[in-house]
Amino acid sequence: LRAYVLRQQELADVETSNNADVSTEYYGVENRRKKRCDLLLGLVPDENCDEDGRQVISNTLQKLLGKDGTLRPIYEELVTNEGEFYEFAAVITDPGSDRQQVHPDLPYRKEAPLYVIFLALQDITKEMGPTTFLLGTQSYEEQVKFEDYSQKDDQLSNANSRLALLKKGDAVLFDARVLHCGNANDEELGATRAMFNFSFRSPKEVGSLGYCGSIRPGYVGRLSLGDIGEALEQFQSGSNDEPFARYGNGLVRA
Repeated sequence: LRAYVLRQQELADVETSNNADVSTEYYGVENRRKKRCDLLLGLVPDENCDEDGRQVISNTLQKLLGKDGTLRPIYEELVTNEGEFYEFAAVITDPGSDRQQVHPDLPYRKEAPLYVIFLALQDITKEMGPTTFLLGTQSYEEQVKFEDYSQKDDQLSNANSRLALLKKGDAVLFDARVLHCGNANDEELGATRAMFNFSFRSPKEVGSLGYCGSIRPGYVGRLSLGDIGEALEQFQSGSNDEPFARYGNGLVRA
């Protein structure tokens, strides 16, 4: 999967260098960051994909979200089969990328609106700038502190934090309200860090979340956890070797 993702990044760079107007189709709203990107992925292989890569995405999603997928029962409990497929991307940082500011992914909501997966596509060392998570900061009280400059420094200094030093294949599932940040990828000692990233939205939270997920525009609002599961059942049974063909590549203008 890592080789496939990095190849997709190369192809996206070619497309966006030829036509800058389509950069948001491949990199979302934060499409001009240096050495750090959210590469928006397609559910179907593109025309440049070799034979080995044609089923990489389907095979990966089968292992994670298929009938016997490791994450399927967790997501069914958290968001039900009605949960909207909200993000589908790869988070990639290269040596020299700066540390992010501590942030939640979206404005505070009473119910957990979004459950996000970061899955390591290689071992992640401290020098590669792993993500720091501030545990317990999804609450309203913690959000109030974060937005109050008189309390924020003390909150961050005393936070119960965890550094996501993941092994290849490890995953972190987190509530998008939790404060977190990607750390700097060391210029000399670091290496390219790639993480498979997707999320599902809870149907309990309706209306705008105030956050555009990292997903190609053609997929927005089109799939649920149940839809993903149905497509993967066809793939597993052998009745459809391109189970997401009906949804296309998710590109609108490219």
